[in-house]
Amino acid sequence: MATIKVTQTGSPIRRKGDQRATLIGLGLNKMHKTRELEDSPEVRGMIRKVQHMVSVEG
Repeated sequence: MATIKVTQTGSPIRRKGDQRATLIGLGLNKMHKTRELEDSPEVRGMIRKVQHMVSVEG
């Protein structure tokens, strides 16, 4: 299965609760933390929801 690297670049302060929950669901809870996740439609949808707070490689 293909993987993608997701890094949190923005702070969840003053964001909606569902966006904070999405970051936690992706395994990101601190600035500049990186996770390697499988490239699936579900993960892509979560990334799209918080695209202004993350950067994606791969």
